Amino acid sequence: MRKTTIWQTTRKALTVTALATMVTGGALLTAGTASAATTLANACSGTVNGGMGDTVAITGTSVKELVRAGAREAGTLALYDVAANDIAKVNKIDLGTVPNAAGGSIDGKAIGAAVRQAVKNTKSWGLGLNPEKTLNSIEHKVAGSCGLTTVATNYVAPTLPTPGTTAPQQGGTGGGTNGSIPPNTNLLPGGSNGTGYAPPRDYGNLPVAQPGVAVAPGVRYPANSPLPGEGAPQYGTDGQAGQGPDVRNAGNAEALATDGMPGGDVQLPMLLAVLVLAGVTAALVRTWVLRRVA
Repeated sequence: MRKTTIWQTTRKALTVTALATMVTGGALLTAGTASAATTLANACSGTVNGGMGDTVAITGTSVKELVRAGAREAGTLALYDVAANDIAKVNKIDLGTVPNAAGGSIDGKAIGAAVRQAVKNTKSWGLGLNPEKTLNSIEHKVAGSCGLTTVATNYVAPTLPTPGTTAPQQGGTGGGTNGSIPPNTNLLPGGSNGTGYAPPRDYGNLPVAQPGVAVAPGVRYPANSPLPGEGAPQYGTDGQAGQGPDVRNAGNAEALATDGMPGGDVQLPMLLAVLVLAGVTAALVRTWVLRRVA
């Protein structure tokens, strides 16, 4: 019975030790993975270089004078020199991270908020009797004077496929059957499908008309040669020989029969009709005039 108790105690001890080792090792691994480098800027304005994902921070000394000026402008009973000296003792004020891009920015509003929180955490007596008013003035002063531009030193621009090459497939079957770029692929840089590329630099392989090669119309169609399509059958014609293109296109026309008299002679019935019309007109005019006089 005693042996069984000793064995159970030993087994429990080994189990607890193993669990403690696993937890400790996991914590160490997690800490090593989550830790990231911190890029410390020399000032709260300008450009800072760092790796993508690195934390961007400034020292309290870099904003000491801005804190002093902001506390002084608060207009309250604040010991601004004490607030400035207390913030100068802060070694690091985190502002943000370097984005996963070629560059980015941390505006003055974000820096002012971070400095405000850092001054508040110092619990300085320099904030006076109205600490919130003094902190607001400090934040406004820092936000109007600071601003950082971040540059990722380890950023690598994505490579674009050259025209005529096969685009790499990223999962799925791709746009074409053999992995090539489809004809309707967006060729502008930054296309929605990720396969855009710049237009070619040289257009010398495009077919163009060379000077001196074009033939003048007079040479291609001489005056005594038929026009293009003249020998083809025309709609509405019967193909009679001896007629020109204009007559064939207009149809068949026949002249009306005449009695052989010259076309310019005036016939006797026409003369009689004119004389009768003149007489009737004169009688009507005479009757109208006599009625007006009466």
